[in-house]
Amino acid sequence: MFTPADFHYDETTQTCRCPAGNEMWCSGDNLKSHHQHYTRFCGYLKDGKVCPLQGQCMRKPPIKTGRQVQFKNDESRKQLSYIDKMKVKIDSPMGRRQYSKRLGCIEPVFGNITVNKGMNKLTLRGQAKVNAQWQLYCLVHNLEKLQKTMH
Repeated sequence: MFTPADFHYDETTQTCRCPAGNEMWCSGDNLKSHHQHYTRFCGYLKDGKVCPLQGQCMRKPPIKTGRQVQFKNDESRKQLSYIDKMKVKIDSPMGRRQYSKRLGCIEPVFGNITVNKGMNKLTLRGQAKVNAQWQLYCLVHNLEKLQKTMH
């Protein structure tokens, strides 16, 4: 199955060609979907019916329209996703320092709860019950820490 990367999209002329080399028409410019802006292209029906790559391009033979493909607009492409923002943040010198502290501060808590307390998985269902079960495990962990500091 072809992906949008297999299509030849020219941003400057706003044209697109399918992997077989057929021209596609712009069916929408600056369409918004999931907080992103796209430009959508459709293949001509007459080209799609006789295309030798139809089996690789479409799940079913075209009846009403040809293959559709959409590309993110410049502004949407420039915006970083949350994952990319987090990568930049962690790779900074300050982020490296903070992330290295996680090994000594946070990971031992999860290790204690999973190994020593035997909580490999949550046994209840539903958001409220799962939150209550997790908070009980955290309460037991914190009580043990208090007891150790008192003696």
